[in-house]
Amino acid sequence: DWDDVPPSSALEEISEEEAVQIIAEPLLPLQSSTLRDYVDHSETLAKLVHLGVDLSQVEKRQKAGQLLLTLDFEKDIRKILLFLKDVGVEDNQLGPLLTKNPYILAEDLEALETRVAYLKSKKFGKAEITQMVSRAPYLLLFSVERLDNRLGFFKNELGLSVKKTKDLVIRLPRLLTGKLEPVKENLQVCQIELGFQLNEIQQIVFKTPKILTASKKRLKQTFDYLHNIMGIPHHMLTRFPQVFNSKLLRIKERHMFLTFLGRAQYDPAQPSYISLDQLVSLPDEVFCTEIAKASIQDFEKFLKTL
Repeated sequence: DWDDVPPSSALEEISEEEAVQIIAEPLLPLQSSTLRDYVDHSETLAKLVHLGVDLSQVEKRQKAGQLLLTLDFEKDIRKILLFLKDVGVEDNQLGPLLTKNPYILAEDLEALETRVAYLKSKKFGKAEITQMVSRAPYLLLFSVERLDNRLGFFKNELGLSVKKTKDLVIRLPRLLTGKLEPVKENLQVCQIELGFQLNEIQQIVFKTPKILTASKKRLKQTFDYLHNIMGIPHHMLTRFPQVFNSKLLRIKERHMFLTFLGRAQYDPAQPSYISLDQLVSLPDEVFCTEIAKASIQDFEKFLKTL
């Protein structure tokens, strides 16, 4: 039964990949290896292609091809498209959204409306809901219980206010659809292994939500270099957590170049202070001329010696 896509228990943790596997056996076996062969014979597929749905991507998703062949455009699909437009999805976004989540076409319309009503009841604005649905296409496959459980988890685990919890999931809506285990592990890594205080973790996560889903190994390696090699204290990392989204190689190369030039100064009390933001976010040319006070050629020559 397609209504069973969301987990049976509000507390059950389930990924997008698992969610889309909990579907009924196909009613119409595929005789062909590609959906393209059916487009000329299927008004539904032809109209979906016209909408911008990429069938070559859809058929990679489990049982999605068979599903589309069982749906009738006028009877099953039109109402879902009207619903999505009502949610605020633009015409040119319908194709990409359905390519990523064709399963929504077989959802019960009333269930979808209930989930949107729930988000509105939690004071998410219309534009915010549109943004969340567009950026996390699986969001509306999940039950109200699951969405509620998720919001509660982030609020309690991080000790955030209702407003900050909302802001967090608006900025990274896949927090509501992905697994919780990696998030729990990353929070533990930040607290136990990296030594951040809870109030620092709140600030870090709020500024850079992606830290919650980042690779643990990368997180630890980046922290180790910044803290133990470059001597950046916790409170500075809390101020500029965007540095954790940067490639470690970029941090290393620039730090080593500045060290070579005698300009690696990350203490804001010193006159030649360089912020972590300047260190990682500027393009090479700007970094060289404005921060390192050197030419891009000097930087390239230096990198060859490493």
